Amino acid sequence: MSKLLPPIIHEPRGDLPVLLSVPHSGREYPDWLVALSSGGKPALTTLEDPLVDRLVWRALQRGCGAVIARSPRAAVDCNRAEDEIDPSVIDGARRGRVSARARGGLGIVPARTQAHGYLWRRAISPKQLDERLSQAHRPYHEAVEAQLSLLIDRFGCALLLDCHSMPPPPAGVGSIIFGDCRGQTADGWLPSAALSIAQKSKFTAGLNDPFAGGHIIDRHSAPARGLHALQIEIDRRCYLDKAGKPSRGFDRVATLIETLAVDLGQELLGRQFATAAE
Repeated sequence: MSKLLPPIIHEPRGDLPVLLSVPHSGREYPDWLVALSSGGKPALTTLEDPLVDRLVWRALQRGCGAVIARSPRAAVDCNRAEDEIDPSVIDGARRGRVSARARGGLGIVPARTQAHGYLWRRAISPKQLDERLSQAHRPYHEAVEAQLSLLIDRFGCALLLDCHSMPPPPAGVGSIIFGDCRGQTADGWLPSAALSIAQKSKFTAGLNDPFAGGHIIDRHSAPARGLHALQIEIDRRCYLDKAGKPSRGFDRVATLIETLAVDLGQELLGRQFATAAE
C-alpha cells in the first residue's frame, strides 16, 4: 500500500522572518484512500482549499519559507490536533469528550461533509490512524517547527502565515478573514496591520469571525518569544471562476499574500530591532 507523502518544504532564503503554511491543498490521493470513500474521489476533493499552494508563489519568490502539504486533508487534517477524533471514523476510539470540530465531522480524519454526507465505507483502526499521523501529520508539524526555529535563530522573531480558503461566506462577512485565536497567537498590532493591508488592497476583511484560527497557529505560536502566527481565510470567489479554475483575480490574491508577508515581516523586524536597541 502506498504511503501518504510528507510536505514540500521551501526553506527561507531571503531577508524576511516569514514562514507560510498551506495544510489543505494536498492533491496526492492514494488509490486505497479513494477506494475507502463511499462517494469516490469527488467527495474527497471538496475538502481541499483549492490551489492555495499556488497562491503563495509571489511570497516564495520574495524568499519566504513555506511548508505545503502534499497529502490530502481527507486522509489526515494537519490543522487538527491528534486527539480531535470523531469516534465514528476510528474503530475503538474513546467516546469521551469530542471537540466541536470533530463533532461537526471535521476532525483529524474528516467524517462527513454537507454535500456528500458520511465519507467512508468503513472506519479505520487506531493503527491505521497512527500510520497516517506518522507519514503526513507529524512530518508537517516537525517541518513547521524546524523552519520557525531557523527564523528565530537568524532574526530573533518569526511570523507564521497559515493560508486557507473558504466557500462563499454569508452576506456581511469579509472576503478575507484573519484569525489570531482571539488575541492568543500574535501581538495586537499584527492583525490590525493585516486588516489595514487587506483593506488598502481593496478587499473586505474581518478578524476572528467566523474563523478564529486552528491547531497550526495555536500550536506553533509563542508571542512572548517573538513567534507570531495568523490564519488567513480567502473567499474562493476572489481567485477561482465558477468552474474552479484560476480567474482574473488569482494574481491579485497572490499579490495580497506577498504584500502581507513583506509588510508584516518588515514591520516585525523593525519592532524586533527597536526592542533589542533599548
